[in-house]
Amino acid sequence: MKKEQKLYRIDVKGGVLSTLELQQIIEYAIELELECIHFGSRQDIIFPLKNNKEKFISQHPSFDPGIFAKTENQNISSSYVSMDIFDATVWLRGTTYLYLLEEFTYDPKFKINIIDPKQQIVPLFSGDLNFIASSHENYWYLFLKLPNWEEVYYPVLVYTWDIAKIAEGIENIYEKVNNVEELFQFLNESLDTNNKVIEKPLHTVFHPFPYYEGMNKMGIDQYWLGLYWRNNRYDLKFLKALCEFCVEHRIGKICLTPWKSFIIKGIAKENKLSLEKLLGRFGINIRHSALELNWYLPVNDQKALQLKEYLVKKFDQNDISTYGLTFAITSKRNQKRYFTSIVIEENIKSLAFDDMVVVSGYNVLYAKNFDPNSKTYLLYAQDVGQTDLPDLLLELTKTYFKNLGTEQTGLFFQSSSKKEIVTKEVYQCRDCDTIYDSTLGDRANKIPRGIKFNDLPADYCCPLCESPKENFKKSSLSYT
Repeated sequence: MKKEQKLYRIDVKGGVLSTLELQQIIEYAIELELECIHFGSRQDIIFPLKNNKEKFISQHPSFDPGIFAKTENQNISSSYVSMDIFDATVWLRGTTYLYLLEEFTYDPKFKINIIDPKQQIVPLFSGDLNFIASSHENYWYLFLKLPNWEEVYYPVLVYTWDIAKIAEGIENIYEKVNNVEELFQFLNESLDTNNKVIEKPLHTVFHPFPYYEGMNKMGIDQYWLGLYWRNNRYDLKFLKALCEFCVEHRIGKICLTPWKSFIIKGIAKENKLSLEKLLGRFGINIRHSALELNWYLPVNDQKALQLKEYLVKKFDQNDISTYGLTFAITSKRNQKRYFTSIVIEENIKSLAFDDMVVVSGYNVLYAKNFDPNSKTYLLYAQDVGQTDLPDLLLELTKTYFKNLGTEQTGLFFQSSSKKEIVTKEVYQCRDCDTIYDSTLGDRANKIPRGIKFNDLPADYCCPLCESPKENFKKSSLSYT
């Protein structure tokens, strides 16, 4: 019988660690008789240990089990990985992230994001506390997604060197206050902070998802290397040799991405050939197709990996371009945590029928404007079989490219010129946030466009969670 694997997480603060730290982690993994490690979507490291390894750990006094994160603690995610290789807010520096991360002297229980909105590789809103750089030097927006709270912005900009203490203060007090105004008042009175008035709301501009793999130019005489394994099984022998290369050539940092890959920056021009030889010696493939790189999958989920491989093969056979789009495969319904353009959500509804089990299939959702930072996901199709997914996704990609850079109003992309903000009435499910927009209708329930919400049949239900019609609330949707 195949032994069950348990996934033990090692938090990597901000997704950045020194070469020596990674060497120590690799030595621990080798000591535990692992052949590979995984990377997680929170820029952390995962040890896949079989259930009998807990006893093995206790028998090795040289191994420090304290490196594994506690279940209740969360990693801090940051966009340090994007510095110097992708677009950045003018005042942000790599050292800003590093000094800021050192300010966190406690183990967060909330997911914390420290993010530059100019880059695209690290999501802005996937945390509980999302600190997002503003145009004012050393000041950040704070977007709160606290448990059992409405999503809301903190009412002031937060100073860089107040981020850690404000994050800790929120963890300690949020359950004792009722809303963000009370939260702000308490923190403002109990902490010495340097806040700044918000002069204008956060505005993010959509840019296509970047290609992040291979050897790439960085400045005049340096390179950066992005490495990706499609199965997320990073070979320890190779990683050990790579760390030795980094130590020898004075490369001090290794950065993890949320896409289960890693990036090494600051490779000197004269060392590029030696690194290429190292990659070749281990048979490391770089320059995967962009079709491969833009997928978010659960760690160690073979079913999701097989579905991805099936879809990528179908895309490749039909010469489908997905440049700029991102995809997620998930079995969990949690729209507040998605951070991809298109979501393929396993819709497990097992029904007994003549002693057979019928699995409904997959729901397909897409982000408003295909921009993950819109925080709004719309249902495109429900209960779709695997064989029908490629055609549906092809339709969506065509829609994406058709509207990319145009001045279409409504759901798709806008040009960068200034536009009037338009608000329209919609109805939103209280349970899963699905929106009913009469101008679009409801494809899943075969409701044509133009049918007002009040004219829907009494037995109408949410196409995603099947809540009844009365569970919808009137809301508004703003777009430019």
